Amino acid sequence: MAAEHGLRRPAAGDGGGGPTRAAVVLPVERPQRAPSGGGAAMEGGAQRAAEARLAEAVGLAASIGLTVVHTAIFPLRAPRPSTLLGEGQVAMVRQAVAEQGVTVAVVDAALSPVQQRNLEREWGCKVIDRTGLILEIFGERARTKEGALQVELAHLEYQRTRLVRSWTHLERQRGGFGFLGGPGESQIEIDRRLIGERIVKLKKELEQVRRTRGLHRRARERVPYPVIALVGYTNAGKSTLFNALTGAGVYAQDQLFATLDPTMRAIRLPSGRTAILSDTVGFISELPTQLVEAFRATLEEVAAADVILHVRDVSHPDTLAQRADVLRVLADMAEGPDAALDADWPSRVIEVLNKADLLGGVAQVPGQAATAIAVSALTGEGLEALRRLLDERLAAGLETAEYAIPPADGARLAWLYEHGEVVRREDSDDAIRLTVRLRPSDRARFEQRHAS
Repeated sequence: MAAEHGLRRPAAGDGGGGPTRAAVVLPVERPQRAPSGGGAAMEGGAQRAAEARLAEAVGLAASIGLTVVHTAIFPLRAPRPSTLLGEGQVAMVRQAVAEQGVTVAVVDAALSPVQQRNLEREWGCKVIDRTGLILEIFGERARTKEGALQVELAHLEYQRTRLVRSWTHLERQRGGFGFLGGPGESQIEIDRRLIGERIVKLKKELEQVRRTRGLHRRARERVPYPVIALVGYTNAGKSTLFNALTGAGVYAQDQLFATLDPTMRAIRLPSGRTAILSDTVGFISELPTQLVEAFRATLEEVAAADVILHVRDVSHPDTLAQRADVLRVLADMAEGPDAALDADWPSRVIEVLNKADLLGGVAQVPGQAATAIAVSALTGEGLEALRRLLDERLAAGLETAEYAIPPADGARLAWLYEHGEVVRREDSDDAIRLTVRLRPSDRARFEQRHAS
């Protein structure tokens, strides 16, 4: 469903006049001064954090083809209910919009519908907030049916709260004879009802998708392989790492939210063990609530994972804050009666300190430990060590068993090689004796169904 408030970038040859010129504005609350004279240091740190946040917003805008020609950081003494920004700040942006030919202004904050409408009137251009921008990106990136459903649901739930300001075509329908508000109000009610009906339908379709994913998960449990889920801040290099470990051709670019659809591939570890690697959507600070809910099905792959690889861009100046954002989302998934993650999820996490090549190599990356390993997914440095660490982590929960298999029973022999790690084998005329390391569930299943 095409949204009236969506951004439209001119296609080649349609007379659009080239790329869409954008301004990115970051409102930030003024930091409180420390009473002991440390205010300058606090303000300096806040300024650096604001600059990192602005750079991220510019990256978000650029990732959907906007040409950013103006940026500004505006400290707020007290947010104004009508425009969020102060009068002077609004005037400064209005001047920049006029001088730079800006057609889209991105305000990296949550705007109310009234604030959004008022800023559009003041600046004479399209205005979108952080939520709208991220939804726009997700709408362009989603490729699978599931991803498209999730994005449309989030988009409509956001749009439903903004019918009055977003659907500007309604203003042109107002009029009539001056009573009953004209036909426009009736049209708004019709649009609201249609959106509500579409949301109900989308939720039913997504529930079916979740049931299908549940069936697939149970099918994997019947022929179980351990699952390794990649999580991390957007643009941390998850898809590049996924391709490097699996040899897959998943879309990987140096841009925010390059991957939105869950992708799974089998990988072979050094021991010969097979595992399933799952690439998931990237996290971001202040991810819109609509998207957290809409992407629940994607995040369920994390809940089912035996190992969670938290991929970090260790070269990023804000890497620690990004780490905190990801861990906060995972912690939220473990809270409440409908928690998707169990309480021991931190024990399943391995931090992958990616982009080590930008720091001079793996040896130059600080913070490495038993649960944190430096790699470069781009050059391949450190990947073999990561594979060995994954092998060790998955093997930690294995049980050792010994079996004597008749030489003619190739099916049982193949099953053990496929699902376990054969650490010792002795062949004789009457039997093949194996010492195998297996997951407890695999051992129970084998002994129940196959062992004599």
